[in-house]
Amino acid sequence: MEALKPLTLKNKKQVAVPNANLFPEPHASWVSKGKFAVAAVTLDDYLPMRSTEVKNRTSTDGIKSLRLITAVKTPYLPDGRFDLEAYDSLINTQINGGAEGVIVGGTTGEGHLMSWDEHIMLIGHTVNCFGSNIKVIGNTGSNSTREAVHATEQGFAVGMHAALHVNPYYGKTSTEGLISHFKEVLPMGPTIIYNVPSRTSQDIPPPVIEALSCYSNMAGVKECVGHERVKCYTDKGITIWSGNDDECHDSRWKYGATGVISVASNLVPGLMHSLMFEGENAALNEKLLPLMKWLFCEPNPIGLNTALAQLGVVRPVFRLPYTPLPLEKRVEFVRIVEAIGRENFVGQKEARVLDDDDFVLISRY
Repeated sequence: MEALKPLTLKNKKQVAVPNANLFPEPHASWVSKGKFAVAAVTLDDYLPMRSTEVKNRTSTDGIKSLRLITAVKTPYLPDGRFDLEAYDSLINTQINGGAEGVIVGGTTGEGHLMSWDEHIMLIGHTVNCFGSNIKVIGNTGSNSTREAVHATEQGFAVGMHAALHVNPYYGKTSTEGLISHFKEVLPMGPTIIYNVPSRTSQDIPPPVIEALSCYSNMAGVKECVGHERVKCYTDKGITIWSGNDDECHDSRWKYGATGVISVASNLVPGLMHSLMFEGENAALNEKLLPLMKWLFCEPNPIGLNTALAQLGVVRPVFRLPYTPLPLEKRVEFVRIVEAIGRENFVGQKEARVLDDDDFVLISRY
């Protein structure tokens, strides 16, 4: 049998081997003894792990048309693992309430408290169980470009319909660095860029978004800066979702936003659907504002986690560093539910005020 020959590729660079004597020329007799020739190691052009079948499952236009996207909560068991039974119930409630998409493992879903294994598993689980009924947008962003690329490859490989990408936080970069970071992930599939300076401490300025808007996979921006920034983009034909529940009504009907990526819709999906689909409704918006303000009295998702526990739809389990809202705020939430109407909220149980001892705080998960 003829010895196997090293693989050679045109126009590829060979990696220098420090000591060529460690790799002697192959001999035909090696094959019969179970030894194989050492193939030449080459540096290939980087090829993302993308699949045409997965990527084309949903077009970028299919993402751009979504009006109500819920940044969904991740519930936990008492030992800190995912409570998939409760999670599945939350997703079904979103589908029945009219949400068209969910953000999996976002800020609200506490993706930053997950391992990447947990994160990708939850995206895959959501696609597998619900992907035919709702668009699954995986938060695969990171302040490390390497991690963002790897997680996004994996997210699309398990079938997510689009990716959500925040700008690099803490280790902030330049304007050119922002553009370069996003350019690395945009070729993989439909992408929503997330601008939330209150968390990243760096605004993504309009020139960055405008420079990226020519990419076919650029679905749009989840924008948290305010109405004027929304109008700046919508006047130029860039798709925008409001990232602020308390501004989403006016952003949608007065400033041209397509819709909202919402926290409040975890609790009142039907009412948020009405707010985005049924025209201007100042009365409904005013009715919901106390709930929206309450949800963000402390950093998200502290309020949402507390609310869902008091509605009895998730266990009162918090992964630290999150802790429940104080007692007076828990009492206030029950009053807000009564004012809006319990029938408009998720779950079937009566809203109740939980005691401090009812909550479980997990530090190892």
